[in-house]
Amino acid sequence: MTLRARWYFALAVTLWVAAFARDSFDDWVDATELPSLILATSPEVRARDGSLLRAYTVADGRWRMAATVGEVDSEYLDLLIRYEDKRFYSHAGVDPVAVLRAFGQAVRYGRVVSGGSTLTMQVARLLEESGTGKVGGKLRQMRVALALERRLTKDEILNLYLQLAPFGGNLEGVRAASFAYFGKEPRRLTTAEAALLVAIPQAPESRRPDRHTDRAKAARERVLLRAVRDGILDDDEAQAALTERVPDARRAFPQLAPHLADRLRAADPLDMRIETTIDAALQAKLEKLAVEAVAGQGERLQVGLLVADHQTGEILASVGSAGYTGDARQGFVDMTQALRSPGSTLKPLVYALAFDEGLAHPETLIDDLPINIGGYAPQNFDKHYRGTVRMRQALQMSLNIPVVLIVDAIGPARLLAAMDRAAMGYEIPPPGKPGLAIALGGLGVSLQDMVQLYAALARGGVALPLHVTGEDSAEGQRLVSAVAAWQVADILSGMPPPPGSPENRLAYKTGTSYGHRDAWAIGFDGRHVAGVWLGRADGTPVPGAFGAETAAPLLFRVMGRIKPELAQLPPPPPATLLLSNAQLPQPLQKFRSRSAAFVVADAPAVDFPPDGAQVELLPEGLLVRVRGGKAPFTWLVDGLPLARDQRDRATILSLPGRGFITLSVIDALGRSARAKVQVR
Repeated sequence: MTLRARWYFALAVTLWVAAFARDSFDDWVDATELPSLILATSPEVRARDGSLLRAYTVADGRWRMAATVGEVDSEYLDLLIRYEDKRFYSHAGVDPVAVLRAFGQAVRYGRVVSGGSTLTMQVARLLEESGTGKVGGKLRQMRVALALERRLTKDEILNLYLQLAPFGGNLEGVRAASFAYFGKEPRRLTTAEAALLVAIPQAPESRRPDRHTDRAKAARERVLLRAVRDGILDDDEAQAALTERVPDARRAFPQLAPHLADRLRAADPLDMRIETTIDAALQAKLEKLAVEAVAGQGERLQVGLLVADHQTGEILASVGSAGYTGDARQGFVDMTQALRSPGSTLKPLVYALAFDEGLAHPETLIDDLPINIGGYAPQNFDKHYRGTVRMRQALQMSLNIPVVLIVDAIGPARLLAAMDRAAMGYEIPPPGKPGLAIALGGLGVSLQDMVQLYAALARGGVALPLHVTGEDSAEGQRLVSAVAAWQVADILSGMPPPPGSPENRLAYKTGTSYGHRDAWAIGFDGRHVAGVWLGRADGTPVPGAFGAETAAPLLFRVMGRIKPELAQLPPPPPATLLLSNAQLPQPLQKFRSRSAAFVVADAPAVDFPPDGAQVELLPEGLLVRVRGGKAPFTWLVDGLPLARDQRDRATILSLPGRGFITLSVIDALGRSARAKVQVR
């Protein structure tokens, strides 16, 4: 008889003696010092539907994921118990029948044919990380198994096995194995998958399917044939399972929203299961879209995307970069949190404050002329001036002079106070004193806070911090009146969509920071708000990056990933004044800034036709007239000069045809103005 056969004989004798010394045996079992039953499991960050966004290894680098009987496929459990320990639910931790059978086989064949370990004994071994070949170790496993059965329920013992069973390499437990080999939770395993996961722990390294596919397949076959023999499966089911491919490589564990997961993990390192409001399907779509957005755009262009439900404040998707890597794009930087210049995306808040304070109305006229306020002489992005325009046009065209005049009237501190009420973080460049330049993006804010601001406008002027875990219990802060918020939303919903995008009246605004370092687009419908940032993580310029041309089309694609149709914006509040400029009260007809005296009054402006007008083409041509400026004048249509050195303020231009044109006039000092009109 071999040595291993002899220790089976010793175990059989031990059990037989124990039966005649019950009291002493009970005392011996009760005195067992158990190892810790609290397992360190992989911290997990989960989506709103409970699916896994990201998991982390335990301290020693192993994947050991929490699992319970209720979270595992029932067929897997049936196969496991039938194959490993068919009397699991009836024995007390040690199965005398199995031990005696193993002893009999060892005596008959002179070698160990089958083991006598129960699932509970395997749990005891795994808890103590003890070996299996020595008699002393086997006796210790039996003692611990007997003690476990007295202190735990059968399901609790199974739960320990489901988390500790080895599956090769650094994989422990059925959930980790299911993700690594099948890329899914073990709730709905196929018959073949379940059989493979039953087979691997018996010899986890030699049966690893990613290294020893043939051995894994053979072990799976033995489990399936045993199941047929025991009546768990019929022949057809087993044959179908045998044809299923065995995975020959490990899959990556889920890593959706990695930047967000890292932040949440760092904020609460002791929370092993972090539940979030993230929509896993939407998150996956937007991460793929982010990769597409930067493809072919150079190795340094980066993107940030964020989507929220502005009615609840729940963040539904947060894409920090196009790739969670340390490459030239610096993908490890979370661009939803980085402080960047917002460009023109703060302008809607400025207009909302002006409307809220009764300083202006969407139809109020305001001058777009050169100004110099205490040495600060801002210019429009295109260096042109439009003369007198309506507030609605000024915001839609993103003109700089009007918004600076408004901030000069309300004061920069008023704008910052509104940002504080919106719970926005911001950073003002040295020397730290806010000036008029903040209206044009002269401060640093994050994409998440900008989306939070637009969510307040979409919510009727009530600011509520966006949140990604639990329910935000904070009460909303009134940022602006419901009327002012609706007026701004109405203006933004009249923005023309980018070429090729759907005509869906999305309320949105774009922005480009100084030096083309940041391109933004933020928008909302009646339910969702989304934000897009494009640029370089290191803050260097991106030549040719414009919010309207690069970020806006991406914003419309983001909204298309959320749902096929936009939710309608709400109707105007009852107190809204839906009037033309001529019907407004006199103080609201023309905006008067405190710095009106600093406006360069003699700058040129297209007096006729006014911007946005529809005019008839006369037989002799188009009548045009300039106001202000210094002669001689040059007139251009769509950038082509049609009349030079004009001393008169009125002239007739010969046009090649009808349609929409951009009419420009330049005076002797190089100052310009333009108007967009339709010639019929």
